Amino acid sequence: MADYIVRPIGVVRSALKDPADAPKQGALTGQEAEIVVDPAYLPALDGLERIVAPAGNAVVEDGVHRKDGKIIVICWMHLADRSRLKVHPQGQEELPERGVFSTRSPHRPNPVSLHTVTLLSIDGNVLRVRGMDAVDGTPVIDIKPHSPELDG
Repeated sequence: MADYIVRPIGVVRSALKDPADAPKQGALTGQEAEIVVDPAYLPALDGLERIVAPAGNAVVEDGVHRKDGKIIVICWMHLADRSRLKVHPQGQEELPERGVFSTRSPHRPNPVSLHTVTLLSIDGNVLRVRGMDAVDGTPVIDIKPHSPELDG
């Protein structure tokens, strides 16, 4: 198979410094963080403030919820063990190991993570978000608007 190169577009800034401190499912917590986008990609943020409504204020356009205050942040879990193919679900050693593709473990051959987070604010190249469980320094490889119709 061919190799592919993925370049970060930014980085997570978080109070979480160690993966052991991260909540198992950040979307279920109020954990806040910042996404610091590389200034070279600042033009790519244009329009994000119009697409994403302030948290808690969903906007209905043409009878469809278009803006729900959420974005999807795609990260590269740089501290993950890429050689692990089986894990104990949610790190619970009393449970039998399962293949990583049947879990949400960060340990996997290509440690890509998806975070559906609430966008709280945009200040230049810094996005303030809630519901992010990535640790400080985690590379961000993409940002997309959340679409309730398409993303569930």
